[in-house]
Amino acid sequence: MRISKGGVVASKMRRLSMVVASSAFFLVAAHHTAFSQGLPNPYRPVRGLADGGGPFIPGSEWTARPAGSPASMYIDVDGESVWAFIRCDGTSPVPLAKGGRFGVDCLTEDNKVKNLDTIFKFDPKGNIVKRFGRGLFIWPHGLLVDNEGNVWVTDGASPQAVEMAAKGGVNAGHQIIKFSPDGKILMRLGEAGVAGKDETHFMSPSAVAIGANGDIFVADGHEVNGNNRVVKLTKDGKFIKAWGATGYAPGEFRTLHAIAIDPSGRVFVADRDNNRIQIFDQEGKHLSTWTQFGTPSGIAFDNKGQIYVADSESDGVNNPGWEQGIRIGDLKTGFVNAFILDPGGNPNTQTGSGAEFVAVDKNGNIFAGEPRPRVLQKYVKVR
Repeated sequence: MRISKGGVVASKMRRLSMVVASSAFFLVAAHHTAFSQGLPNPYRPVRGLADGGGPFIPGSEWTARPAGSPASMYIDVDGESVWAFIRCDGTSPVPLAKGGRFGVDCLTEDNKVKNLDTIFKFDPKGNIVKRFGRGLFIWPHGLLVDNEGNVWVTDGASPQAVEMAAKGGVNAGHQIIKFSPDGKILMRLGEAGVAGKDETHFMSPSAVAIGANGDIFVADGHEVNGNNRVVKLTKDGKFIKAWGATGYAPGEFRTLHAIAIDPSGRVFVADRDNNRIQIFDQEGKHLSTWTQFGTPSGIAFDNKGQIYVADSESDGVNNPGWEQGIRIGDLKTGFVNAFILDPGGNPNTQTGSGAEFVAVDKNGNIFAGEPRPRVLQKYVKVR
C-alpha cells in the first residue's frame, strides 16, 4: 500500500499532537500531585540564623518574653504593637488533671495567686512597654483590645482550679476583667470564684469579643461539659441574651475556645472539641459551620479579607488526618489558601504543641501564642 507524501506528514502531525497532549497531561498531573501534598506556606518565623545580624550568627526569639506560657495575643489600636496574656512563671506542660501544673500556672504550691504581672504590651521591636495584672488570675486565657484601646481578659481556670485557690483563701476565676490601657480596672463581669449559668455568672470563660456598638460577647466557656454558651451583654455589662448548649448540633458547643467578630459583624466561635467554627449573627442565628480549619483554638482577621485560625490540637488522636498549625483563608468564601505547619510533636500522640492563639498586625506579621512550648512566636511573610 502506498502512502502519499501528504499522508505521511498528516500521520506525523497526529503522532506529534498525541505526544504533546500526553506530555501536557503528565505535567498537569505532576503539578496537581505536587500541589496536593500541602498548602503553600508564605511565612517564616523570626528566629534562627536569619535573625542573627549576619552569616553564621545564631538568632533568637523576636522579643525578650517574660517567663511563663503565653496565652492569648491581640494587636493594639496602633496596628502594630502587641498585647499578650502570660501565665506567670509556671514550667509544667502537664495538665492539672494528670498531676501537672498546667491549668493553675499562676497559683503557688500553697494555692496562693502569684504576685506577678500577666498582661504585657510589646512595641513593634519586641520591647516591653507596659505590664500589669498581677495577683488577679489563676489561669490567664483570653485577651482582646477594643477600639478605645481598653484591654479585656478572661480567667479560664477550671472549677477544680478555682477550688484549689479557695483553699488558699483566694477568690478568683470565672471572671472577665476590663482594663484601661494603663492597667486601671474599669469593669468586672461575673463573680470571682463563683461559677454559674445565670445572667451574672460564668464558668471558665474562654474569650470575649466586642461589637461595633460596644455590645459584649463572651465565650462561656472552656470546660467541655460546662456552660457551652455565648453570652451577649450591653457595653455596660447588662445581660441581653445567651445561646448555646452542650452538644453537636448547629448552635451547640463542646468547648468554646475563642470568639471573634469579623468586619461585617458576624460572630465566629471556635467550637474546638467539635472540630469546627460556627458562625452567627449578633442575635444568635446560626449562619454557617466551617470544618476546613481543623480543630480551632484561636481566630483572627486582617484588613485584607483574610481569616487566620490557630490549630494546636489536631493530630492522629484528636483529629486524625489533620495537622497542627495556622490555617489562612478567604473570609468571604472560607477557602483555605495557606498553612503554617507546626513542626513540633509526634502526630501519633496528643502533643498540643502548636499555636493556640493568633493575631495579625497591619503589616501582615502573624503572632502566635504557644503555651506548651512556651513560645511567643512571630512570623513574617516572605512571598
